[in-house]
Amino acid sequence: MYQTKEQEILPEYWYNVVPDLPEQLSPPKDSSRDSSSIELLKQILPEKLLEQEFSFRRNERIPDEIMDLYIQIGRPTPLVRARNLEKKLSYSGKIFFKYEGATVTGSHKINTALPQAYYAANEGVEEVVTETGAGQWGTATALAASLNSMRSKVFMVSTSYKQKPLRKQIMEIYGANVVSSPSNETDFGKKILKENKDHPGSLGIAISEAVEYALEKGYKYMLGSVMNSVITHQSIIGLETKKQLELQGEEADVMIGCVGGGSNFSGFAFPFISGKAEMIATTAEEVPKFTHGKFGYDFIDTAGILPQLKMFSLGADFVPPGIYAGGLRYHGAAPALSMLVHSGRIRAEDVGENEVISAMRLFSGTQGIIPAPESGHAIASAIRYARQDPASKKTIVVNISGHGLLDLSIFSRGKQ
Repeated sequence: MYQTKEQEILPEYWYNVVPDLPEQLSPPKDSSRDSSSIELLKQILPEKLLEQEFSFRRNERIPDEIMDLYIQIGRPTPLVRARNLEKKLSYSGKIFFKYEGATVTGSHKINTALPQAYYAANEGVEEVVTETGAGQWGTATALAASLNSMRSKVFMVSTSYKQKPLRKQIMEIYGANVVSSPSNETDFGKKILKENKDHPGSLGIAISEAVEYALEKGYKYMLGSVMNSVITHQSIIGLETKKQLELQGEEADVMIGCVGGGSNFSGFAFPFISGKAEMIATTAEEVPKFTHGKFGYDFIDTAGILPQLKMFSLGADFVPPGIYAGGLRYHGAAPALSMLVHSGRIRAEDVGENEVISAMRLFSGTQGIIPAPESGHAIASAIRYARQDPASKKTIVVNISGHGLLDLSIFSRGKQ
């Protein structure tokens, strides 16, 4: 099957990192509510997704129907050597970037949206519900739902709802019903607005609204990041990258990606976790979950509806500043990624907005691709790394999690 160039690169299985972690992953912890928040997951998640969430299988076969959809939306995505950037930095080694912006929705988020929507549709679900920060996840959910003949509802963080009207428009073109969060459509949203009618919103609040709405209506909830099943789906990024490097006779010495909830970085880096490559997880200086957060149990959402996970977190009630990289505003990070940062296998660093904008300009001017603001953080880390030792012969591989063609206003921000 697929005896083509795509077949040579596309994996037949997703990779689940759980069996290869240095210790057993801590299980979700029930909230203090009267009803079990863990049992609640059974109500809002498709059965197959829940099975993958708690799986100890290293490999999960990708259904043929999803493989067909992956090819239709642009997989495998390109791995490109950034020769012009190398020259500009006078870097003696090599720099490659995996370009997830090449998918039809412009980001990595579609990699997990497609299987989640497929599993929900197979259970006869008519509508799926989710939240979105920067808008990439909402866009992916809207398209995945449409491709599986379902409706979609998206609670979009208020700051991004105002900053990114074109993201909202694309979601609506794909058939989604998009509302600003906090909203008057849920009890939790009404509570927040009563306290502050101009609340900027947060991913934690939007998640709470989406889950409450899904429970009330009997719909399924789509997970954008953090959970292990999502990271398993996103492993297609790293598995493709590994094969593409192999076909070019290359090996990665350094793997760099940005972190919001952790799905794009984990999907990119985890297939390499048993190797020797250095790994750098870059977060926004304004949302420093790894460097200033606590490693322990915390709620996924602000209302505390969903279970607690053991992760690095700034607190479920953390309200991030309105930085343009909306996908990096989440208060926590995936448990598996948090464990590996805590153990020292993965190094974390923070990058501020001005450095990010400068890095995006340099990358755009040398490689011709305008990256997403979130990806700009990974690029900034890669440029830092190359400039620290320009004589190094190391091969740096960066994950460009999406394009920034709908985020051009960021270039008018910050000092140049």
